[in-house]
Amino acid sequence: MDRRKYLKTLALGTAATGALLVESCVPEKVKEEANTLPPPTIDRTPDELAYDNKLMADTFFDEHEMKTITVLCDIIIPKDDVSGSASEAQVPEFIEFIVKDMPHHQVPLRGGIKWLDLQCARRFNKSFIESSSKEQIEIIDEIAWPEKAKPEMKYGVAFFNRMRDLTACGFFTSKIGIKDLGYAGNTPNQWDGVPEEVLAQYGVKYDERTLAESVKFDS
Repeated sequence: MDRRKYLKTLALGTAATGALLVESCVPEKVKEEANTLPPPTIDRTPDELAYDNKLMADTFFDEHEMKTITVLCDIIIPKDDVSGSASEAQVPEFIEFIVKDMPHHQVPLRGGIKWLDLQCARRFNKSFIESSSKEQIEIIDEIAWPEKAKPEMKYGVAFFNRMRDLTACGFFTSKIGIKDLGYAGNTPNQWDGVPEEVLAQYGVKYDERTLAESVKFDS
């Protein structure tokens, strides 16, 4: 996503004729797909939108893996009295998007899910998502605390650390998570001006017009 290249392209008005010639050689199907993209916004160029749409159209995790990720996300951030769960904040969908945008997560996460299933198969003769909640927590408790984990569980620890980081990132950047944090962002308020004691210290004061139009002191 090269913003400079995109802006430079916009500036090259003399290239319009050449662009028309190139467009005439583009297959109709490709043109139709390009026309279906949403218009660029203040922070998204056409190339960036096309890239995002490509990622959204692709699929990496299969159904079993997505179910496993959903269970893990809700173990990490369950629903409580304050907010919804990670899955309600669409964290599994966020993770699916991230692994396509950042492929270095793909092998560790897919391998970690298989590791988890193997552990459950050995202990309970079933996969992680087929195991009971108690059995799932039994496994998670052995990899959720790196300092207490046994050496033979190191692969599970690394996997769960990654899952926990991605889950927290997805949740606390979602609408549900931001509300959970109590973050208000930029909200309108009223400026009461420089405190009167500070004005008095420097021997200045607001004129009547400023007091009436711009500053309102609490009585």
